[in-house]
Amino acid sequence: MAAAEADARGGEAGARSPALPVPRHAPEARVARPSRRTAGRRRGGTPPADTLTPECAGKRETAVSAWCVPCLVSLDTLQEYCRKEKLTCKSIGITKRNLNNYEVEYLCDYKVLKDMEYYLVKWKGWPDSTNTWEPLQNLKCPLLLQQFSNDRHNYLSQVKKDNNKALKPAVAEYIVKKAKQRIALQRWQDELNRRKNHKGMIFVENTVDLEGPPSDFFYINEYKPAPGISLVNEATFGCSCTDCYFEKCCPAEAGVLLAYNKNQQIRIPPGTPIYECNSRCRCGPDCPNRIVQKGTQYSLCIFRTSNGCGWGVKTLMKIKKMSFVMEYVGEVITSEEAERRGQLYDNKGITYLFDLDYESDEFTVDAARYGNVSHFVNHSCDPNLQVFNVFIDNLDTRLPRIALFSTRTINAGEELTFDYQMKGSGDVSSDSIDHSPAKKRIRTVCKCGAVTCRGYLN
Repeated sequence: MAAAEADARGGEAGARSPALPVPRHAPEARVARPSRRTAGRRRGGTPPADTLTPECAGKRETAVSAWCVPCLVSLDTLQEYCRKEKLTCKSIGITKRNLNNYEVEYLCDYKVLKDMEYYLVKWKGWPDSTNTWEPLQNLKCPLLLQQFSNDRHNYLSQVKKDNNKALKPAVAEYIVKKAKQRIALQRWQDELNRRKNHKGMIFVENTVDLEGPPSDFFYINEYKPAPGISLVNEATFGCSCTDCYFEKCCPAEAGVLLAYNKNQQIRIPPGTPIYECNSRCRCGPDCPNRIVQKGTQYSLCIFRTSNGCGWGVKTLMKIKKMSFVMEYVGEVITSEEAERRGQLYDNKGITYLFDLDYESDEFTVDAARYGNVSHFVNHSCDPNLQVFNVFIDNLDTRLPRIALFSTRTINAGEELTFDYQMKGSGDVSSDSIDHSPAKKRIRTVCKCGAVTCRGYLN
């Protein structure tokens, strides 16, 4: 993010400004020792991206690490406390070198006095009480100025024109909300890219509304078994091929064809399982039968849709026909638990349950709280992604991995979709939907807009 030039006191970025006042009775930045009742992580595992989870610092780190708990105070608030009390803390990015730095985080307001333009500046790591009005000539942050101008224009395009010399409170409030949203989404994007284990980058974009990152979603790269469910992730045997494309490899041992051609495109019909080489195979990482296990190779963008479908996913790169795009991962639960959760999800109008019914109907993948980019992929009755069952290290036919392959060429910028009623067998007929009285649920209206739209998601 662009920011202003360094000030006279050594700030990395910002406008020249007088020394900001520090309240004498500001809250102290202390680390409280939790009681036994509160020790441990919050239920749900990983805390949200906008909270801080520092390890106990200093020499006492080893001694009290077992007592560390997630901090419910945001990173911004902790930085503000540190600067108020002139404290340093490397774990939250406050050092002696940058303790007194003033960097423009975002612009809050605008006014014209005596033909001179002023902007109200929110300083990064400093509380709102220290915001200052700065003349335009002092600000060297063109990106932030452009964002401020764009946000102002977008708001005013929907309402009456505002005074050129000062912003109405509603306009300034909207601009601040957009600035805070932009920062929150950037942090979420950084968090997603820290957690993902595949080559493709993840971007986040919202030019539609003020919605920020989801508050109860945790990024994972592989199945997360629910309590009581065991996932065996070690194969018992592997191939000894020197060239898996021409020799009798893992697929042949399973009685199926090798799934890919020499261009790494899938060549088997929907409903046919994919058996990739596993950790016991002697072939190397460049084996033509190792595609899904390498993860997403494309840069994807989680974006806010304009048609009322919430978040969606679009590709930033051209995807060739029949290419692997992503896996569908989440929490593995029993079908009984899935039925219970399904009732709750249907009442909220959301759908995240994927039945693992390749051979039996014992387990379901729930991507509502735990998942990867596929959590945000929307439904379409005319999708550009197709579902395939995949077996790699775990050969339990009750627990296939779910891979999504392109059904056609997908251009950069195009939204990715799959059919929520599509099974690994490729069956999307109405006969596959259970309408029995015991399982009758609220039906969710489909908004895909396809010519062949069936009208409902479930």
